Amino acid sequence: MPSDRPIIFPNFLWLKPNRVCAALPRARAQFTLVRKRLRLQRCSAVRAAMCSSTTNTQLHFPASLAQVSAGTGEVWSDSLTGGEEAAHPPGCSAPGAGRGSPRTTAALPASDGDRFCPLPLPVRDGNDGTYLLKLWNKYRISNIPSLIFLDATTGKVVCRNGLLVIRDDPEGLEFPWGPKPFREVIAGPLLRNNGQSLESSSLEGSHVGVYFSAHWCPPCRSLTRVLVESYRKIKEAGQKFEIIFVSADRSEESFKQYFSEMPWLAVPYTDEARRSRLNRLYGIQGIPTLIVLDPQGELITRQGRVEVLNDEDCREFPWHPKPVLELSDSNAVQLNEGPCLVLFVDSEDDGESEAAKQLIQPIAEKIIAKYKAKEEEAPLLFFVAGEDDMTDSLRDYTNLPEAAPLLTILDMSARAKYVMDVEEITPAIVEAFVNDFLAEKLKPEPI
Repeated sequence: MPSDRPIIFPNFLWLKPNRVCAALPRARAQFTLVRKRLRLQRCSAVRAAMCSSTTNTQLHFPASLAQVSAGTGEVWSDSLTGGEEAAHPPGCSAPGAGRGSPRTTAALPASDGDRFCPLPLPVRDGNDGTYLLKLWNKYRISNIPSLIFLDATTGKVVCRNGLLVIRDDPEGLEFPWGPKPFREVIAGPLLRNNGQSLESSSLEGSHVGVYFSAHWCPPCRSLTRVLVESYRKIKEAGQKFEIIFVSADRSEESFKQYFSEMPWLAVPYTDEARRSRLNRLYGIQGIPTLIVLDPQGELITRQGRVEVLNDEDCREFPWHPKPVLELSDSNAVQLNEGPCLVLFVDSEDDGESEAAKQLIQPIAEKIIAKYKAKEEEAPLLFFVAGEDDMTDSLRDYTNLPEAAPLLTILDMSARAKYVMDVEEITPAIVEAFVNDFLAEKLKPEPI
């Protein structure tokens, strides 16, 4: 598991690795330049903040930060010590903010060598990493450097791939970099591997898979072979479905070689701007990734890769997310995305797994609906685990007892587990367990 942890500020999420990140200096310089240009344009200030320390670092805000308001909106610090603690200050504002100019929050990572910071900083060292781990889970960070833009008023994510934003828009002309509709981002010609060109309007009325992949990536090539078969089965079943390949290849020659194996469409390799905008739109942090959209261009699932591998006959296409998943080799990677409720059952009893899913499902649906109404991702994923090699490995890794049923919440990034070992699992017990976890009333055990 990555040991990097995020540090959040009212207007800036700064991801801190505990190892040197070679990409940091350029990313920091680009962000500083964009920020200066935005200030000259009298946009609301995009305040930057950085903390350099290792894992288990708590951010504290100096009291002076709470006094920042209109004007330059800057707090400078060249030290990681000193300063009184204060509550989170209000959102950043700058000249013109009161007249409707946008306010945006940002995020970028630092490396161990950054003990003095050339960006405006409210920072100080601490010992409690709990707050940071919550943010790591909240924004589902899987790699660094990562720059995330947040709406300073609502705290909602504006853009997950901020590094691409500042690379593609160094003048800040598209500020505040909010998401655009898929149809607008994909607009333009698309290619088939025979050289035929089609307009993106040909996608109307179809489900669409946006496939981020590259020839140099072995897992990508493995998934492509499976996806080709899935694509053909869906088309043969009469479903309107198209896939768009968004290449991360390192050369046009590699792109052409890889694309020759694919029966679907692709964004032209030379259209780097459109490929980058699609990466930004879906916050792509790794490949292979398959995003599945409905005919209106709205997101159905980010877990297309898992769905394709789990549903070889494509009977569940277009793969609307299930509230409760049965743990398997292909979806176990999702355990790393944040806290997960896992109910271990004795699968030798036919129907036990299905009964466990039915028990958990109403609670999972309630949690998912609650956070969807707030336009946020649910803070928990829900699994049922039977008896197989995957489950055995998970029990061994997390040092769980062999009991079944066994109700747990596993937080891999925090290396923490919460266990309820009772003779009978009821809906009331599960709901109370979940509510106590969300209310931070449970005491974690180390993994």
